[in-house]
Amino acid sequence: MTTSVHVRDPRPEAETRLPRGYQARVLEPSPPANCDPDWYADDPTDPRGAAGLVVSPTSDGQLSWERLVTARPELEAFARDHWLGPRRRLAQLPSSFAATRAAGHQAAFFVVSPARHAATGKLGLRWTRGGFGTPFFGDDEQIRIEGDRLVVQHRDRVRSQQLTTLIDAAEFVGIPYREPWFEGFHDPPAPAGPDVPLTVDPAGAAALDDWFGFATAVLEELRRTRAARDVSRVQLWPEHFDPAVEQGGPDAGQRASYGASPGDDAHPEPYLYVAAWGGIDRSDPYWNDTAFNGASLAYAELLAADDQYATALDFLGHGHRRLTG
Repeated sequence: MTTSVHVRDPRPEAETRLPRGYQARVLEPSPPANCDPDWYADDPTDPRGAAGLVVSPTSDGQLSWERLVTARPELEAFARDHWLGPRRRLAQLPSSFAATRAAGHQAAFFVVSPARHAATGKLGLRWTRGGFGTPFFGDDEQIRIEGDRLVVQHRDRVRSQQLTTLIDAAEFVGIPYREPWFEGFHDPPAPAGPDVPLTVDPAGAAALDDWFGFATAVLEELRRTRAARDVSRVQLWPEHFDPAVEQGGPDAGQRASYGASPGDDAHPEPYLYVAAWGGIDRSDPYWNDTAFNGASLAYAELLAADDQYATALDFLGHGHRRLTG
């Protein structure tokens, strides 16, 4: 598998396609480095600080990408490719998906996240086009996975190598390989081993990229709805390898995690979930998942939906309404 990598700066890349005076908001991290002490992840959809008309992937902005594409159809391919709207459909998973997901999980937990943590004390990741990676940190540095490539970007320089083993990957990003490397995780993945080959297939990597891009678009829209209260930022948690957001008041039993897992031991395929922090009414058929305290929507149900994006938002919104009244 060959992937051409280059220096990424997603927000200006989008703005070069917009009319003069428009400012883009996107789903991927962009420089400058994120130095906010209160959050694990950055907030690339935040409209604050814009000097012009903001074009946003969420519907609460001045102008959505989806509306702009209606007026300027030449932008459709770019917007679809970056999950900005309109969104393309998720497809059937390839047979290689599970192995590719497992390899990505190992790389996220044992290489990409600890590299950011060593530099900043923070461990949250984000979807980046082609896979996943860190927000920019330090001297505008980013570490990410694109397909089967491990990429290190530093300002206007980029270097990459094929993802082979964890110990080689750790050496490439400049950290020691350690098991464990942080004590605060709940249910961290079992290490594959430092010298075990990591199998990444092109079709599997593309499907994982699509799942994380789709999920990030859905979760950013969810957190910006009027009903959202005490909401966190979207981040991809390295231990569970899923993008998620938290919202609701914990004291009233209303708080929950809303996320999108690419699959796990109890779920062979990706699924959306609402994981309540407090008690739930198990007599309500919505709370259907017995592997955790909450509800899930299977990948097969998304595939069957006429509008996958709306179906995902509706599922997550139902959970929020049940918990908050």
